[in-house]
Amino acid sequence: MENAKHESTPQSIPTSGGMLEKWFKLSAHGTSVKTELVAGLTTFITMAYIIFVNPNIMAASGMDAGAVFVATCIGAAIATLFMGLYANWPVGLAPGMGLNAFFAFTVVGEMGYSWEVALGAVFWSGVIFTAMSFWKIREWVLDAIPESLRYAMTAGVGLFLGLIGLKTAGIVTASPATLITLGDLTQPSAWLAAVCFLTIAILVHRRIFGAVLIGVIGVTLAGLLMGIVEYNGVFAMPPGIAPTFMKLDIMGALDVGMITVILSFLFVNMFDTAGTLMGVAERANLRRPDGSIEGLKKSLKADSASSVIGTFVGCPPVTSYVESAAGVAAGGRTGLTAVTIAALFLLSMFLSPLAGMIPPYATAGALLYVAFAMMSSLARIEWDDYTEMAPAAITALMMPLTFSIANGIAMGFVSYAVLKLATGQAHKVSVGVYVLSAIFIAKFIYM
Repeated sequence: MENAKHESTPQSIPTSGGMLEKWFKLSAHGTSVKTELVAGLTTFITMAYIIFVNPNIMAASGMDAGAVFVATCIGAAIATLFMGLYANWPVGLAPGMGLNAFFAFTVVGEMGYSWEVALGAVFWSGVIFTAMSFWKIREWVLDAIPESLRYAMTAGVGLFLGLIGLKTAGIVTASPATLITLGDLTQPSAWLAAVCFLTIAILVHRRIFGAVLIGVIGVTLAGLLMGIVEYNGVFAMPPGIAPTFMKLDIMGALDVGMITVILSFLFVNMFDTAGTLMGVAERANLRRPDGSIEGLKKSLKADSASSVIGTFVGCPPVTSYVESAAGVAAGGRTGLTAVTIAALFLLSMFLSPLAGMIPPYATAGALLYVAFAMMSSLARIEWDDYTEMAPAAITALMMPLTFSIANGIAMGFVSYAVLKLATGQAHKVSVGVYVLSAIFIAKFIYM
């Protein structure tokens, strides 16, 4: 996801009195209504690309693109509003990149489950995630899973997204001899996707917020001028959400074969959320003198509950966005920033014609940027220790090569447990890793 790194923070003018002051404690956080509104707009611009990218990805699962567009806006708005009003944190939430691709291309496309059942799996992962947030199970799981595998999961999802982006753009294509090969780079879809990615990368390097959105819209306009994109207008009444509303199959997701899918949704969402919220908390000065973080438990509950709520409208796992750091850098310190983001997501429902114009190659360019940003976590792996490095590499590589986040996680866990056992380091491995490895081995044998 896009990493906004603005260094300067606008000077805030504390507010006094009023409902907003009472609810959000603006003065106590050294901020003002104006600063919070500007911060909310800043964060929204940096993450608004999801309202155009998510429908394109989810449509591959057979879901109605118009309904998914509205579901994305509503799901993001409800989740972000919950974060703002309940946790009083300046964080925006929306369907997670990577998990939406896993949903559409692996769970539905490769494994053959219906999108309704896949939504059911997201529901159960969200229920487990929420339950863990009320007890210390979440901390136990986070501590039990080796750091190398956590970083590898993030990088692997990035590689998975990268392959999907390259395939969507036609930059790589199937080959009967080598499985995959270079596509026809003379096709507009290929070089326009490359232009989109390069535009985003340049803008991010220059610290221009909204880089992903600018890249996607810019390349769409280029396609319009070239006559390969049809103009549908910009504003209209939102499409109906009926095709996805309350269509999740909760009981159908209780299939034994869905265990690894549910765990994959759970783990990736959990680690992504933990990293994002901790990072935003540091930048928003929410850490108390004793080291604890103000409102962290509430923010974790708000984030985890959002995945459950999102399934009812038709969203893949909803998660906190690292782009929220852009709003924090602009001065956002309270939930009023999040409420502003939520309001903007709701207003975005009237942009459905624009969303329908976004071509797959523009989506591909955004996917490539997000993919490479996520792969940076590889730098944090301990490459000098083979028993740490090899399982991490297996985790990351097997996600794109098997076209499955679930398979990558499973193979990473099993290889980690085996290597530690075989090298006399069994005591360094938590019981949780051995239990999960046994489950994954059983999955490979019997399913």
